[in-house]
Amino acid sequence: MYFSRPQINNFIITKQSIGIQNVRFLVEYLKTGLETIMLNPKIDTKLDSIAIARRVIEQEMQGLSTLSNRIDNQFNIAIDLIFSLSGRVMLCGIGKSGHIARKIAATLASTGTPAAFVHASEASHGDMGMITDKDVVLLLSNSGESGELNNIVEYCKRFAIPIIGITSNPNSTLAKASYVNLVLPKISEASDIDAPTTSTTMMLALGDAMAVVLHEGRGFTKADFKVFHPGGKLGAKLLRVADIMHVGEALPIVHEEVQMIDAVLEITKKRLGYVGIINTEFNLVGVFTDGDLRRHLSCDLKTTAISEVMTKSPLITVNQNNLASEALGIMNRKAITALFVTEANKPIGIIHMHDILRARVA
Repeated sequence: MYFSRPQINNFIITKQSIGIQNVRFLVEYLKTGLETIMLNPKIDTKLDSIAIARRVIEQEMQGLSTLSNRIDNQFNIAIDLIFSLSGRVMLCGIGKSGHIARKIAATLASTGTPAAFVHASEASHGDMGMITDKDVVLLLSNSGESGELNNIVEYCKRFAIPIIGITSNPNSTLAKASYVNLVLPKISEASDIDAPTTSTTMMLALGDAMAVVLHEGRGFTKADFKVFHPGGKLGAKLLRVADIMHVGEALPIVHEEVQMIDAVLEITKKRLGYVGIINTEFNLVGVFTDGDLRRHLSCDLKTTAISEVMTKSPLITVNQNNLASEALGIMNRKAITALFVTEANKPIGIIHMHDILRARVA
């Protein structure tokens, strides 16, 4: 961030527009009389950014490969412990490990394993009450010596709450206090200043592995996943035909013995460009569209039976349990704009391409 003299003058007038830390920098400027203040050092333009990026990714890949090869029976014990819970998985970490813990908690919760994140500092000021004796606590600390976790460890020991520890130090305080130890391999960080990189990537991958094992073990399905993701693109992709199809009075159907004019009136009334033709058993025996109408304009609408001009086969339909995206795929392949939804060959709904697009499935 770079401040010029006019900007500084403006900031002094409207100091609420910047943070208190920046105000301190400005005060220092006024004391020293410097013309400008550089808050960040200049970037070395001679850096080979691509080479560094590849080095980082390769280092983290090495960490993940080593982690994969070292997963042992402790992982199974951790999974069995979580499966046996009547409570939640409570996750906690500090610093970058805390950010990873928060993400793992979100992944677990969204895939069928009740979980929550507890901030290490806030836990010592009342949030410890979020943890019950029905829970298991998953603590993340690369060194295993994060002092901020000590109060949580003591609390868990006091109330016999099992701890699953994720650390790269098997002889650490955290490892010794844990019921289950998930030990990360000792792989160098990808940063030359030892900023958490490789270690946090391994933590995240291990958390993802636990989440997937747990949701597959529970038989957690895409339909279940959709319950927890009703909004956004993900929720839209998991919508089923039954969620957006037209039913009841909105369903355009006529009997096979009516005339073309009756079918045209039904198409006009329901405004979907389609009408289904049923027999006396309420089975779908044909479809008539506004395209069919244009192709049969020479017919007398009042005297021509709809059964003479309807499309009898192949009747392309869809099941109400199909994903809306699957219905859209059928429409695209068959170059049609709507599908009747049938059950035992009886029409129970209709889904139009516009419905799918409005639901942001495409």
